[in-house]
Amino acid sequence: MPRKLPPNVERNQVKGHTYLSFRIGKGPRIRLPSDPASQEFREAYAAAMAGEIAVKPTIKKDAPGTIGALIASYKASGKFAGLSETSKTGYMSRLEAIRVGHGHRAVTGLTKDRIESFILDPLADRPGAALDTIKKLRILIKHAINKGWLKYDPSTGIKRPKGKEIRAWTDAELAAYERRWPIGKKQRTAYALMLNMGTARVDTHLLTWNQVDDGACYRRHKTGVAVDMAVSEDLQKALEATPRNHVCVITTVFGKPFTVDGFSGFMRDAIRAAGLPLGCQPHGLRKTLGRMLADAGATSHDIMAALGHTTLAEAERYTREADRRRGGTRAVVKLNEHRANSSPQTAPKRLGKLVKRKENRMIGKRLALPSGIEPLSPQ
Repeated sequence: MPRKLPPNVERNQVKGHTYLSFRIGKGPRIRLPSDPASQEFREAYAAAMAGEIAVKPTIKKDAPGTIGALIASYKASGKFAGLSETSKTGYMSRLEAIRVGHGHRAVTGLTKDRIESFILDPLADRPGAALDTIKKLRILIKHAINKGWLKYDPSTGIKRPKGKEIRAWTDAELAAYERRWPIGKKQRTAYALMLNMGTARVDTHLLTWNQVDDGACYRRHKTGVAVDMAVSEDLQKALEATPRNHVCVITTVFGKPFTVDGFSGFMRDAIRAAGLPLGCQPHGLRKTLGRMLADAGATSHDIMAALGHTTLAEAERYTREADRRRGGTRAVVKLNEHRANSSPQTAPKRLGKLVKRKENRMIGKRLALPSGIEPLSPQ
């Protein structure tokens, strides 16, 4: 049987030869390598998905000393080889977009002004793409310095564009989803897995019953970090109400495991059906777990272990936010106590005034005289 092709890829027969092309709707066709299992096909497909290759021609050969040659050198390095397959796919898409648009430029000609003017400014209306571009460009610059192609980092001083960060869900949004999808529904089980285990979509769609029965153990696909945590009570309730018809916990209507993209669409449909805004994304449930762990008093190391972080930086961000919220609450409590204690207990009229009497004045004078000296009698 013919190999199943990725989305938007067509198989055409011309004079007995099979050709593959990328096309969205009735848009222009972009020729792709004929072997869908090859590395060249994956790179060309990633470039077509990025929307760059249809506008600019692909550079056939990268001249020495150019950005294109630098990208080829980095992709042949051990740093790139050590990345996970998921990370490689994301890197290749952005690196190919940089190569197609700027591969002809000389590496030694890179300056702060040229990077901003020619590479980043055209992406001003796409902050996410601009942020990813400067990240990948700095990786290339570091590689160029290690290879001796550059003596300094020309991107120093360039501020990172602010992209739209995926946020955690609010308590009200969590409650709305749970009302729409009660325990026993497949949508609720998928939600419970992501919320209580902190799994990303690439980890969730193939979770097996053995993994959750053994105490929510899995290995992060992105970083390869092993995560071993206990099954929470909420997750246990959702799992007990889920039929065990397959080795995977979540399956399609046909009883088969989801693909990554299929699972993403499944979750987006469930979120939309719950009436939640576009800001509620499946990956936000992972951040919600980090927030709840910090609010519960978990340490940075606890959060790092639960979410499979490779550094403490991300986990510490959750604890800092939780400490800030707790500090704000304590400040208001102290303010209320201060206002209550500073309220007058009696009427202010004549408060603190002493009645001036003759006897008091005389007593005061006696007390003020040195011992052994009698006061003068009044005239």
